Amino acid sequence: ALDMRMDQRQQLTAATIIRDYSEQQLHKLFEQYGEVTNAKTLARTIVTQRAVTPIRTISEFKAVMQAIVKGNPQKYFAQVFQALRIEVNDEFGALKDMLRQSVDVLKSGGRIAVISFHSLEDRIVKNFFRQGSFEEATPDEVFGRRPDNPLTLITKKPVTASAEELKANSRSRSAKLRVAEKK
Repeated sequence: ALDMRMDQRQQLTAATIIRDYSEQQLHKLFEQYGEVTNAKTLARTIVTQRAVTPIRTISEFKAVMQAIVKGNPQKYFAQVFQALRIEVNDEFGALKDMLRQSVDVLKSGGRIAVISFHSLEDRIVKNFFRQGSFEEATPDEVFGRRPDNPLTLITKKPVTASAEELKANSRSRSAKLRVAEKK
């Protein structure tokens, strides 16, 4: 089944998204959350196919995508399912909530360390650590750094896995560690 919920009490599933989202919503979802190269074509294909026959299972969904896969099929499917998982579980909303709350609960001198596993997550963490909030920077705030940022960067660049770690744990290849300290 096309589910992908981390919390089974939640209403939204991947099947619901594939069944109910408009072509524009699907396009935006696959482009922003999956960085799918042909997101518009994928969205159009889903909408066209579901009008003919419902898409209920992962294998039915993969069959729909098969004709339009760009590049490596495994990577393509991973990007598409990543986008669905992020949307279903509001992963970026949860990450942003956690980052905001961390500033409230940390004492002065307390540190927050976050490991991200893909560029979209990392961008959220990096920007929050640099700005201390998710509000838009005003023109007088140089390079988006706010004078009232409650955080100081401990790691200017993310810490990534060493060659030794990669050999022992291949899944660490995409991990990035960022650390900030509350002023």
